[in-house]
Amino acid sequence: MPESIATIRPTTCTDDELIAQHFYQMWLDNQVPARQIRPDWQTATLAFLATARDQLGYQGFVATLEDQIVGSVGCQLFSGLYPSLMSQDQRHYGYIWGVYVEAPYRRQGIGQQLTGVAVDYLRSQHCTHALLHASPLGKPVYEQLGFTPSNEMRLEL
Repeated sequence: MPESIATIRPTTCTDDELIAQHFYQMWLDNQVPARQIRPDWQTATLAFLATARDQLGYQGFVATLEDQIVGSVGCQLFSGLYPSLMSQDQRHYGYIWGVYVEAPYRRQGIGQQLTGVAVDYLRSQHCTHALLHASPLGKPVYEQLGFTPSNEMRLEL
């Protein structure tokens, strides 16, 4: 499919319901059954966005084609899983999440554009690394942008 050049703009809190809907749809598209998603998914996502915007430098972005929103992404400072003991010039991570492009617009470079804008935002926040967890469909997109597999290991319990 040909590359599309989408217009990317930062989101405001007025876009939060759309971001929440895209995040929900992303899980459905990744084969998570709706019954396994919390019934209060929208409320939980909106609360998270408000907290992340206030405390973690959250910024979302949407992609539009012909004035129609066709995708979104969120990024924020990574709050960590444990206390950070290193100086910020050594380890100041940003996290990219919720990269979503509506099905008819996939494979046109829009996910790559959204991810690139998120990386640029994290760079502007002086992050030393951008982290994300890739879906099987997203992995090749991120590898093309220079992301490399990490040493994260997982044990199913």
